[in-house]
Amino acid sequence: MSRQQSLTSSLGTPTWEVAHLFPDQGRWTETEFFELHSHRMVELADGYLEILPMPTWLHQLMVDYLADLLKQSLRGKNVGRVLQAPLPIRLFADTIREPDVMYFAPGSEPADPRSYPTKVDLAMEVVSEGTEARRRDYEDKRRDYARAGVSEYWIVDPDDRKIIVLVLQNGTYQTHGEFTIGDKAAGLLIPDLQIDVAELMKLGDSAP
Repeated sequence: MSRQQSLTSSLGTPTWEVAHLFPDQGRWTETEFFELHSHRMVELADGYLEILPMPTWLHQLMVDYLADLLKQSLRGKNVGRVLQAPLPIRLFADTIREPDVMYFAPGSEPADPRSYPTKVDLAMEVVSEGTEARRRDYEDKRRDYARAGVSEYWIVDPDDRKIIVLVLQNGTYQTHGEFTIGDKAAGLLIPDLQIDVAELMKLGDSAP
């Protein structure tokens, strides 16, 4: 019996017929990734597709708040660009991530504005709910962003009510600071950027 014959969908099971239209895990190319990417929130990690959870209201409130503060810290200075997901970044071969908030220093933007960037200088991730999402942000993306040379990685954790700022040193991340309620999170790359952890977490207290 062939693989396609043995994996036939029935009521209450995955739609295997759709799965046959796509490559096996570990065999995805960037071209196939971008074709799928227009329809789902996905990332590509070492040839494997990762289906991301849809962002919640609180997640997006925090992303918007962080992006606004980052833009304010750069206002009046010709020092780069701040953008938010969705925007695929090709970190290295067969790995494409989309930080929730991203900062591009001058020279990091793509030469062709109709293409996708291959370098980001600061990445922020708001941790989504669930064990898999936490592992992805705390472990997988930490590894991938370090390998890609992202200077700073900020992990914003609504559940633990803290911000962890990681700074790249000799190819690995070192914890610059773990900031909790009463602190102002800050890094090294953008001196004027300071985030009051209490004010950010209040968004969760008021979210419906």
